[in-house]
Amino acid sequence: MARKPKPPAMTTPRAVTGPVEAGPTRQERQAQKKLRARFAPRLGWGGRFGGRVPVEDAGTIYTGPSTQVGGIYPFLLGSGLPPRGVPVGRDVLTGELVCIDPSGWTGKLTTNPGVWVMSQPGAGKSALVKRVCLVYSAYGHMVCVPGDVKGEYSGLIAEMGGSVVRIGDGIGRINPLDSGPLKGRVQALSTERRRALLDVLNGRRLETLVALLSTNHGLGRTPDEVERSALDTAVHLASAGQAPGHDPIVPDVVQVLRAAPEELRTKLAADGERYRDLTRSVIAGLDNLVGGPLKGLFDAPTTTPLDINAPAVSVDISALRARGNDVVSAGMIATWAYTYSSIDSARSIGLMDRKLVLPMDEMWRALRSGPGLVDAMDAISRLNRTTDDVTIYVTHSLLDVEALPTEQDRAKARGLMDRCDTWVIGASSEEELRRVTGKRSLTEQERMMISSWSSATSTGLDIDPTAVGDEADRPAEDEGARHPGRGKYLIKIGTRPGIAAALELTPTEQRLYRTDTNHLRATTRGSR
Repeated sequence: MARKPKPPAMTTPRAVTGPVEAGPTRQERQAQKKLRARFAPRLGWGGRFGGRVPVEDAGTIYTGPSTQVGGIYPFLLGSGLPPRGVPVGRDVLTGELVCIDPSGWTGKLTTNPGVWVMSQPGAGKSALVKRVCLVYSAYGHMVCVPGDVKGEYSGLIAEMGGSVVRIGDGIGRINPLDSGPLKGRVQALSTERRRALLDVLNGRRLETLVALLSTNHGLGRTPDEVERSALDTAVHLASAGQAPGHDPIVPDVVQVLRAAPEELRTKLAADGERYRDLTRSVIAGLDNLVGGPLKGLFDAPTTTPLDINAPAVSVDISALRARGNDVVSAGMIATWAYTYSSIDSARSIGLMDRKLVLPMDEMWRALRSGPGLVDAMDAISRLNRTTDDVTIYVTHSLLDVEALPTEQDRAKARGLMDRCDTWVIGASSEEELRRVTGKRSLTEQERMMISSWSSATSTGLDIDPTAVGDEADRPAEDEGARHPGRGKYLIKIGTRPGIAAALELTPTEQRLYRTDTNHLRATTRGSR
């Protein structure tokens, strides 16, 4: 007989120790419900008027040649520029904000902070450069205009709380041999440091005199090796004969050369009539620098010292334009030497550590002033990657570079363009764009866009695309006309595709950036 199965043993529930997780609260459930209501589920919304599908579509893969796929998936534009730096305007194709940041791009998009800006007169080159100066000043850079030929930066510099030094008849003088912030501070340095700084300073003084003598109001040529040696010794002797806190001036150098001290005669290995023959030309050239049309400009100590602690500085030489281009050229060399020597000296003794923004407007004048400024520009462009100084070269045409007298100077000027990784090209003629293509590769579409900006016939403007010099100073527009390319620029960085931007000025900028002050005054008088 089969035995009955034994019923299962009763088990005693064991106590469960540890925390018991509580479910979501009512508020959390409501928040999750609202979140689910914001996003559709994987298969779509359900319910009435919903788009729920029973099966998820895996998608379809298509293949084809690039000529056809480009029309289906039209990503035809390159990437834009980083939205940092100076806002230029809106991209003319996409409406995206376009910024330019030569200082911030160094080491990332570019190898140096140099910028080359060119376009026809009246297309708004100066407006763009002044916006760069204004915004970079807010970022802590020091705006420095070493030779403002037209006086168009004076209002902007003054509005920024900067220092404007004016040179001209009865306005002020500048000493090309001025030591700037080193004056009165050299004696406090150690003997070795003081000697080293004075050697560098006297070397700059020599180069300044050589550059001034190369102009038409000096010798009209570069001093030869004997004249350069005599100048070198005369500058050192004139500097050593000054009281502490005082600088030599050009008449002091002339006086040393005429006095013919033994040290100078020994260096030239000449005496008597032979010494006078060797130094006659250089003495006459220095006399020309402190007399004649240049009288009252470079023959005395600097009237108003440069304030290196100001947020911006400018040397206004617009008063020299009445004396002719040769006087303006000499003034540019003297003010450039004085300004940059002062800043470099301040950096060498720790009085200044700010970065600079150097707008070089009216570049055609600088290039034609002589080898002095070409050499100075060349030296700055080679060092600005180390100092991170933003140098902006502004010109109308690449032909300005070819106007230099010697092939050596032309080669240095071409080097300036080659060392600028950032190019900003405004309205230009087809002929000019062909010259640009030799330096920067432009696509056919880019050339068509830029040339369309320069079409002046539709607005009745009489603009010569190749105008340089005094012709470029004429008003590019009248009250009833506007350049079709005003405020439009193509920004080219290396070999990247160009970004076309349109600049719009604020009312304050429209007041400060007006470059044609003479035309503005004439219009004001005519309306009275």
